[in-house]
Amino acid sequence: MKFPITILSTLALAAGLAAAGSALAQSAVVGQAAPAFTAKDTSGKTVSLADFKGKHVVLEWVNPGCPYVQKHYDAKNMQATQQAATGKGVVWLAVNTTAAEHGDYLPPAQLAAWMKAQGASATATLMDEDGKLGRAYGARTTPHMYVIDGAGKLVYAGAIDSKPSSRASDIATATNHVNVALAESLAGKPVSTASTRAYGCTIKYSNAGE
Repeated sequence: MKFPITILSTLALAAGLAAAGSALAQSAVVGQAAPAFTAKDTSGKTVSLADFKGKHVVLEWVNPGCPYVQKHYDAKNMQATQQAATGKGVVWLAVNTTAAEHGDYLPPAQLAAWMKAQGASATATLMDEDGKLGRAYGARTTPHMYVIDGAGKLVYAGAIDSKPSSRASDIATATNHVNVALAESLAGKPVSTASTRAYGCTIKYSNAGE
């Protein structure tokens, strides 16, 4: 049976809207359970959110080619934030969602070498070339930060700090939202600023993951 072009177009539009609505529904929401995930780290080891049940977890979206990422790493601000978190027993997972076909993409071994050279203190660095993890959380920029509490609830999502610039000189006068969120959540208090607008470079998602 053949359908008129107008009907086919309407059906295609409806399907597209349904898919978009489904993707949106799957995005992480502050105050709700963090989306479960499983990914390979730079050493090829499988890492799942479920592995860290009962622990606070920070997700950090990273792209070494991004000036905003370089701002926080060159100034050692990201490393200091990582160290402060892991020193309290928090699990820190860096996530690279850069598509393999993009110029900023680093293969696992090269990304691991970059993290090591930076003195990063991430518990693991996850590869997300297909973008499934990034899309599940609605990650938009590098860096984009998420804090998950010990009960598996997302308690913070947004920027690393309150100064949305690529200038390292702004770090000293900025409020580190991740530090504050972790301190409050670990103390059993509600996070006072649970959501902020993330800033940085747009994540280079793979079209194959759409």
